Amino acid sequence: MASTRIISSVHRSSLAGLGRMLQAGAYRHARYFILLDENTFTHCLPRLVASVPALHEAEFIELPVGEAAKTIETAGQVWCALMDSGADADSVLVNLGGGCVSDVGGFVAAGYQRGIRYINVPTTLLAMVDAAVGGKTAVNLQGVKNQVGFFHPPAAVCIHPVFLDTLPAPERLSGRFEMLKSQLVGGDAVAAAPWDTALDSPPPASLIVACARFKASVCRADPHDSGVRRILNFGHTFGHALESFLARRGCPVPHGAAVAMGMWCELYLSVGKLHCVDSLLHRYEALVRGLLDVPRITLADTESLLQLMRHDKKCADGTVRCVLLKEPGLPVIDVPLDDNEIRDALLKLHHQLRG
Repeated sequence: MASTRIISSVHRSSLAGLGRMLQAGAYRHARYFILLDENTFTHCLPRLVASVPALHEAEFIELPVGEAAKTIETAGQVWCALMDSGADADSVLVNLGGGCVSDVGGFVAAGYQRGIRYINVPTTLLAMVDAAVGGKTAVNLQGVKNQVGFFHPPAAVCIHPVFLDTLPAPERLSGRFEMLKSQLVGGDAVAAAPWDTALDSPPPASLIVACARFKASVCRADPHDSGVRRILNFGHTFGHALESFLARRGCPVPHGAAVAMGMWCELYLSVGKLHCVDSLLHRYEALVRGLLDVPRITLADTESLLQLMRHDKKCADGTVRCVLLKEPGLPVIDVPLDDNEIRDALLKLHHQLRG
């Protein structure tokens, strides 16, 4: 599987690097299509096109904003738009947006004419450090996240921190939680800043790039998510279930916030199952407490959450499995959980993290 080029600069000039890449022979005669949403059309597209001459004649395809775009129906509409515009196997799809745009764009690129090249230009912090990197592309199905997808890595990911200047504070915080996940599982491999640095201040560009490169290196080592790459699922077994559950209940939370709740649950279980020291859990609680709108979980709610967790791709033979942590930099994958352990963590979540 081809590796992904990370185009980044702590000096905020990454778009120029993308422009140089697209002037090379492999891209010189390609047709370009830019996939975006209403927000990135307004706030990011002018800067992208002005900085990358190869995209001056690109055609635009607009998606709905947010999770509403992550459906097979939307992907079908984009495929039709590409076909109607004469896109061929040498065309390149440029995904300009957050995680939903890169997810849908990668999914579309994987399926169109058995796979075309695509480039992610993430515009949210969450996408820069996670969603745009790694090549796992997916859409949702029947309210369950990422049930249909492909492994299809982008040709490049262009990390341009200037785009974060327009990012609302809740979305910036969502990305910070995903960065925290990388710091906890990566340990010294993501040493640009201590993991327990305050999350409500803008992250340095060097840490953004370090998190993106850490994920890219893990994905290169395990492109099909069959081994070490599963460390990146820390917080996600519980987090995805909470995210889907709260969306169905009419009180959606950002992905990163759901993962932050999931990381607490998995750290809590790490103390009992892996003898992780209590102090790590307490430091984590102090770091995130007051930054999350943590729901009250009832015993009845835990049954709904258990059902969602059994749909998780990490669930095998009906047993829910997750990533636990011995200490920063020492994750343990595929740890089986019984239903009572899961209920216990969920029922304690609100009490421990409510600000």
